[in-house]
Amino acid sequence: MAIWLIRAGSHGEFEQKFIQENQVYVTWDKLDVNLSKLKQRGDLTVAMNNRYADCKPKAIQNWVSQVWPFAHDIQPGDWLVLPLKSQPAIYIGEVTGDYQFDAKAANPFYHWRSVKWIGEAIPRAHFGQDLLYSFGAFLTICRIQRNNAEQRLAAMQANGWKAESLLATIQPGSPIADDAATTANLAELAQDQIARLVDARFKGHDLTRLVEAILKAQGYTTYRSPQGADGGADILAGAGPLGFGSPRLCVEVKSEANPIDRPTVDKLLGAVAKFGADEGLFVSWSGFKNNVQKELAASFFRVRLWTQKELLEQLFAHYDRLDDDLKAELPLKRIWTVAVQDED
Repeated sequence: MAIWLIRAGSHGEFEQKFIQENQVYVTWDKLDVNLSKLKQRGDLTVAMNNRYADCKPKAIQNWVSQVWPFAHDIQPGDWLVLPLKSQPAIYIGEVTGDYQFDAKAANPFYHWRSVKWIGEAIPRAHFGQDLLYSFGAFLTICRIQRNNAEQRLAAMQANGWKAESLLATIQPGSPIADDAATTANLAELAQDQIARLVDARFKGHDLTRLVEAILKAQGYTTYRSPQGADGGADILAGAGPLGFGSPRLCVEVKSEANPIDRPTVDKLLGAVAKFGADEGLFVSWSGFKNNVQKELAASFFRVRLWTQKELLEQLFAHYDRLDDDLKAELPLKRIWTVAVQDED
């Protein structure tokens, strides 16, 4: 069994297609050539040069090194790692079929393999930092070989995809995990480290305290329920110095390890009516199950969902306005670095 990284588009735009269709695709634009008919990599180089005449030779070779294994190296029984862009989570799938090509398919979905998803929306924090370095590579398709990835992922599956160990909150200086992944998404890796720190410092009900601090920094006046039964709302928030203005929010915060399902979100909608709020905000550190966002389209003007991704974005946006005690618990520093361009 080999472990492969695959991405659903540069911005995660094909995530739902991959997940709902139980298939993964090569997503290079207009690459309408049957890879199984090509006998060697040089043939794919020629095909790509013909289709991408304006691209540099180095970029073409980079793409060949990613696309070729999809048809010729990946085997049924291998595992695929699909990092999500829509939330800080990862899907794990088992390849169940051989390479397929359909010349009549819509661009760019000419090439595909069937997959069975065996791990759904696993929080990134459940994986060791060294594995996340591999998952953060600026590559669309590559094999993950180091750090005992096969054995560790198999052990996680046997343990119900729980966090693989009590790792250190921050591990500076971790080596890049794979030769093919020598360029990593530094912003994503830094966010993983911050997420680990938040997870360590704001466990359980303390995550509600962090969400409340962010809402206060946004200008809300808040009431936070004490730990225990909350009657359907962890936080009530209203605009203005006394909290009597609009919008009035009813906020539920979940720090548990599993993605939240639709019935749990529906309870928040009931609490919105109970407390006379205008809107609801559901914050789930581990994200939401795949169908939640789609099924809540009818409630677009009544509820918002924050995963770890949105929570951290709001933390970064309002960090300077948090109180000093909270910033002491969560010391962060803004830095600038060169933006590496993705050549996929």
